[in-house]
Amino acid sequence: MRTSICLFLLGLLISGCRQHPVADQVVFGKVWTGNDQSAWAEGFAIIGDSIVAVGTRSQIEDWISSDTRKMEAGHEHLIVPGFIDCHTHFMEGGFALASVQLRDAKTPHEFISRIRAFARTQPKGTWITNGDWDHENWGGELPTRHWIDSVTKDHPVWINRLDGHMALANSLALKLAGLGDNVKDVSGGTIVRDKQKKITGVFKDNAMALVIKTVPEPSDEQKDQALAAAMAYVAERGVTSIHNMSGYFDVFERAHENKTLKTRIYAGMPLEHWRDLDIQIKQRGRGDKWLRIGGLKEFVDGSLGSHTAAFFKPFEDTPQDSGFFITPESVLYQRIKSADSAGLQVMTHAIGDRAINTLLSIYARVSKENGERDRRFRIEHAQHIAPADFRRFAELQVIPSMQPYHAIDDGRWAERLIGPERIKTTYAFRSLLNAQANLVFGSDWFVAPPTPLEGIYAAVTRQTLDGKNPEGWVSEQKIQVEEALKCYTVRAAYASFEERVKGSIEPGKLADFVILQRDITEIDPVGIKDVQVLKTVVGGEVVYSRD
Repeated sequence: MRTSICLFLLGLLISGCRQHPVADQVVFGKVWTGNDQSAWAEGFAIIGDSIVAVGTRSQIEDWISSDTRKMEAGHEHLIVPGFIDCHTHFMEGGFALASVQLRDAKTPHEFISRIRAFARTQPKGTWITNGDWDHENWGGELPTRHWIDSVTKDHPVWINRLDGHMALANSLALKLAGLGDNVKDVSGGTIVRDKQKKITGVFKDNAMALVIKTVPEPSDEQKDQALAAAMAYVAERGVTSIHNMSGYFDVFERAHENKTLKTRIYAGMPLEHWRDLDIQIKQRGRGDKWLRIGGLKEFVDGSLGSHTAAFFKPFEDTPQDSGFFITPESVLYQRIKSADSAGLQVMTHAIGDRAINTLLSIYARVSKENGERDRRFRIEHAQHIAPADFRRFAELQVIPSMQPYHAIDDGRWAERLIGPERIKTTYAFRSLLNAQANLVFGSDWFVAPPTPLEGIYAAVTRQTLDGKNPEGWVSEQKIQVEEALKCYTVRAAYASFEERVKGSIEPGKLADFVILQRDITEIDPVGIKDVQVLKTVVGGEVVYSRD
């Protein structure tokens, strides 16, 4: 009895000296917190799935008991908040992992050979999709169905360019879709035809729907497998949260209910379905720390590589063409105003300077008509901005949601399309930060790799993938490493109204963090792309370890 009392009193004494509970887990190492008030720390303590203390090593040691787990990062390593990818097509990325890989095919021969080899591994009648080809790799000639018909006689093919704004169908896919040379053109899209007016198999933007409707829907099992593959893939790259632009909410919800989510998801839906989202939120709320809703995705224009981005002036290589709007301006305005009046967040794709300028004007009009509120309008991509429009991002509190990898990819050929003057405000990271815009970063995966370290490298060095710009393509638009880190962390959390629960290593926030092989704030920025992710932790649980 006396022993029990002594132990009880000793516990009270220890608790009284500590003045806080013990931690479930402590993490030690060089910590970049993302918090401007105290950017660096030596460790932090975790209870449950949340951070309870951040500080020096001695301060964090005070949270340790015999049951506390310890994680120790080496002195050469760096701990950062979990990366948030603000723009993904997450399920499509998962599906693409299991399909033919065409992104780095350098010649038409290699393009055809890879499709031939993949088709041989698939049962007869199986659709071959995804692909992510890039015709700029072999000089810009678009592929045609005739390239691949002989190697895919038993397989319908519908493979997209890496930007997702055009795709190639083989003749079997066209037959199944009931499409011939007499098919009528589509508003907001292009059906590519040869000199004899015969369809080549390439469809752009809205015209893609003519074939998409024929492609079979994956099974629930295939969807679940794609989600699992996608989560494992991004975890290996340090991503703990993603913003999915649209679709597949039922798959995310099923995984949430089954407690199999390893990645936190902000799930978007098409803007035209804003009423459905509004009803769902009123009935069930906006979600929790694993799965949230509230964002709506829309398109103004297409892409630069497909010549479907909307510009004020024509493309340099096609002087009769300046791109087009996928969604008419009047429809954009009505949808955005309606969704905003319901308190929903609008996230709109706009790439060309005319598309961005028009969208900013719509946002300004809707904000004025619907009144003041914390709406956080977003422009997805915001790639080619007219000089006069930089200040409008900050004035209107519009978030530019950009993908820095695109800069070092498109930088290989963009000047050929839009000339030396317009590229000065292309992927203009520095100009946007100087204008006090709340710049955030993502990947656009499947379009580009979901690898934040490559994105940081791209934003800081702007060295194009072809190695031809060692000092940086449009080098005046470079930003610093810590600025880029914020775009993937604390700023990114703001873009989904989650800055109070994630994005930095601070007490009260979720224990989402990444351990990097090297301190990317100190090394030569050229080496950032080669730094390895050693561990990815979500809610205090390791979801990836390189060990």
